[in-house]
Amino acid sequence: MSGSRHGARILLVSAMASGQGKTTVTAALARKLARQGRRVRVFKTGPDFLDPMLLQRACGAPVQSLDLWMVGLERSRRLLAEAAAQADAILIEGVMGLYDGTPSSADLAREFGVPVLAVLDASAMAQTAGAVVRGLRDYGPVQLAGVVANRVGSERHAQMVAEAMRDIPLLGTLPRQEQSLPERHLGLVQPDEVDGLDGVLDALADQLVFDADAWEALPVATLATLATLGAAEPEPAAPALLQGRTIAIARDAAFAFLYPANLDCLHSLGAKLVYFSPLADEAVPEQADAVYLPGGYPELHASSLAGAARWKRSMRQAHSDGLPIYAECGGMMALADSLTDMSGAAHAMCGLLPGHVTMQKRLAALGAHAWQRQEGELRGHAFHYSRMETELEPLARTVKHPTGQAGEAIYRKGSLTASYFHAYFPSCPQAAASLFLPEAAA
Repeated sequence: MSGSRHGARILLVSAMASGQGKTTVTAALARKLARQGRRVRVFKTGPDFLDPMLLQRACGAPVQSLDLWMVGLERSRRLLAEAAAQADAILIEGVMGLYDGTPSSADLAREFGVPVLAVLDASAMAQTAGAVVRGLRDYGPVQLAGVVANRVGSERHAQMVAEAMRDIPLLGTLPRQEQSLPERHLGLVQPDEVDGLDGVLDALADQLVFDADAWEALPVATLATLATLGAAEPEPAAPALLQGRTIAIARDAAFAFLYPANLDCLHSLGAKLVYFSPLADEAVPEQADAVYLPGGYPELHASSLAGAARWKRSMRQAHSDGLPIYAECGGMMALADSLTDMSGAAHAMCGLLPGHVTMQKRLAALGAHAWQRQEGELRGHAFHYSRMETELEPLARTVKHPTGQAGEAIYRKGSLTASYFHAYFPSCPQAAASLFLPEAAA
């Protein structure tokens, strides 16, 4: 069923709030369509690392971010156009509730004329589902393709929900799950940590009752129709600012929060990327000209990182040698003097950044941020449950979007730049490149 030459059917999967089952339904539908022989591409709205990992396992293709602010309108258009040229089915998982955020998932759907599939947790309602869904459709309004009722108790329950929808079709149902996707404080557990995940995804696809005729009735987005939105414009070539430079990137269960687009951006800037595992006590590769420590879950592996003497020595040596080091969120936490985990146990970290990190049960920061650099504005986000106590004065601060309030501190110590801020490199490739050049340490 490879109709990619003719375009793709597109749905934005959203809901009234977080916790309704958007990711579960998107994963189930992606796996179901893929098993039917369709080429499926999935996007995630807004900043997120964990949902895309799961959705990639569900559809078998990399999952990129799609967002009118962080990714930008023009790049979002190009990504959609590229997907329409390669796939038969495109699913866009929304963020939070349909109208939450500035811009919201509804704004994205309206910008590109994408029909919305509303996911509704029907476990504690029946006829009221009709009122909720009509409100979702009319408040914006948005083009509502239909509804998937999640956590349905019986066929009769599903029938009551369907009758309450009136003129809105119930496109699918998913029963209450005996085995839900496991979560922790930052969201879903990483796919590689879940035994039998593919079996869980297959079971979800089997249990998802979805109206195949309704899917076939969806409009097809073609390159021609997307081109009317400017989607056919090629992306400007990035200057080869990192040509000949090798960037060593920490990548394991403790440092896994990486936008695929960040890696693509570094490649396009000319960099060679090599990977190493601090958890496995691997040293920074000798050929490295710069080091990138992304975010992740260092707090879950603090004991192992504390004992990774070889890795610690290599980081200190890289810093002493003046290699540019860029550390985001979890990467910064691992470079502090110590990290106190959720149990209250303190662990000695690298000690490159003077200060102490303490985990807390309450969310410390969540939202979109921008970092104004000499080369331009880097956009991204912050999301963390820890606090950093340091006497080091910030080099700069991010700005929260859309309020304009002061955001996360950016710290600089020698050749090390560190912050809780997660940058989306394609938002300003020149600024991203500067983080890995010797001048960044000036």
